[in-house]
Amino acid sequence: MRIVKLIVVFILLAKFDVIAQSLPVGTPLEDYYRRTQLLGTIDTNVSFTLRPINPYYINKGTQAFNPDSSKYSEIHAENSWVSKNGKIRANLSPLNFQTQINTNHPYGWNDGAMIPAKGLQTLISMGVFAQYGILSIQFSPEVILAANSQFETFNKNQYDVIFARYYDIYNNIDLPVRFGTAAYARVFWGQSSLRLNFKSVSIGLSTENLWWGPGIRNSLLMSNSAPGFKHFTLNTLRPLNTAIGSFEGQVIAGSLSNSGFPPLEPDNKYFGTNLYIPKPNNWRYLSGIIITWQPKWAPGLFLGFDQSSQMYGKNLNGLKDYLPFFSPVVRSPNAPDAPIVQNKDRRGSLFMRWLWPQEHAEIYFEWGHNNASNDLYQSSLSPEDSRAYIFGVRKVLPFNSSKDENILIGIEVTQLQETSIAKIKDGQEWYVSKSIRQGYTNNGEILGAGIGPGANLQSVDVSWVKGLRKLGLQIERYVHNNDFYYYAFGDNQNYSQHWVDLSIGAIGEWNYKNLIFNGKIQGIKSLDYQWALKQNGNDPAFVNQLSVFNLQIQAGVLYRF
Repeated sequence: MRIVKLIVVFILLAKFDVIAQSLPVGTPLEDYYRRTQLLGTIDTNVSFTLRPINPYYINKGTQAFNPDSSKYSEIHAENSWVSKNGKIRANLSPLNFQTQINTNHPYGWNDGAMIPAKGLQTLISMGVFAQYGILSIQFSPEVILAANSQFETFNKNQYDVIFARYYDIYNNIDLPVRFGTAAYARVFWGQSSLRLNFKSVSIGLSTENLWWGPGIRNSLLMSNSAPGFKHFTLNTLRPLNTAIGSFEGQVIAGSLSNSGFPPLEPDNKYFGTNLYIPKPNNWRYLSGIIITWQPKWAPGLFLGFDQSSQMYGKNLNGLKDYLPFFSPVVRSPNAPDAPIVQNKDRRGSLFMRWLWPQEHAEIYFEWGHNNASNDLYQSSLSPEDSRAYIFGVRKVLPFNSSKDENILIGIEVTQLQETSIAKIKDGQEWYVSKSIRQGYTNNGEILGAGIGPGANLQSVDVSWVKGLRKLGLQIERYVHNNDFYYYAFGDNQNYSQHWVDLSIGAIGEWNYKNLIFNGKIQGIKSLDYQWALKQNGNDPAFVNQLSVFNLQIQAGVLYRF
């Protein structure tokens, strides 16, 4: 009780400082701030490797959701409630309405609480932000409604042994192709938090989506492909300046949820035995850390690392289990060279972002290791094993300087495919785990790169931008789980049936008064959909490519009160 009283007194006596609410990961405004940083017009000391960001510290004097207005004081007065003594401030969070439709089969990632589904689905969120001294409350729940229509899943004409190999992988990750057979409706806590904020540091409880690392289309450890999860957080609000440079960081401890759905509907059998092995209905504990350093001697260069570890809650025993630093393996005294996987599932990465404001460009890279053992000697002998990486570059080219118009070009490559044949045969893919059989997921979706285990992506974006407005094209090549392909089919010399999506999309973002509109129309040609081939006649040797077309339409609007 004495500690509680001290905290209350501290809140009452603390000097009041306006703390703007954070920007949810994935909003158009978030990328606006990042590309504005390329132009050098806002603080270039913020790394954008730890999100959500707090724009108040990047561009002080502007509201988070209203960078297109020069009348900050008027907007703040109109949209905020302030108590008579000035100690309590509150304002409504924007109303966010997002919808998307897939005409043939699920496609897409980085859409938060939305699920992989065919048909129409909608996300609606709105809330309130309030501050009292160093205490802030952000309540922003999310409602998800999805038709979740039926579609063709793993090809029923595959041989039984192929189905068996499919379950060898997907029995060890909670990644259902379809979330049940009925319409889907859920309410999540969304982008909510309860925090104590003092100067540059914040501590509290949150369900916000996190994004770790410099990537834009993917992140190896934390992204908004899955719904946010409940977690305690200790994080910086802005860079901490030291004698050797500035630092940003976050430490989290949280719990993950299971989807409750099997890999396929309906289940399949092999020699009379059900292939699906139900996953333990245990809650999972996740801990993680990220630190980013900007060296004093190299302005614009950000170096960092992040690491996460998960365990079943029932197996937590001792301080080491609650921290992400310690190795998930122990070595047998009889076979010291043979690591024995224990009850932890862990991965980490090193990353770099180099910002060149004078050139209006940035280059970034992230290299990660799946279930690393902290044995640097062993890792140095085979650095390509269990690795994944993301590489990207962005450049802003002047288009019409008198009207503040530019051309934005972005290229990003993500590679999750395993390089070791032995590990492919053993089912050791990124995000897949035999010890934590839900894998690295929350509510049935990947916490890291939304393209999923064993996948690769090449993406090119070219856009016209002016302030909050953006019109552009996106071209992508997406290879689905190549690790599974080689495990299930081998390197078949007669024909190839890699599942490859080739897509082109038109993207638009536009602001009008209090509204920010966003939309995307994307055509996706899926070659060898679900790793299947089309057979001609009764002879399986005569096959050709099975391809399907999917049209994805996304549309949304953000209303700023």
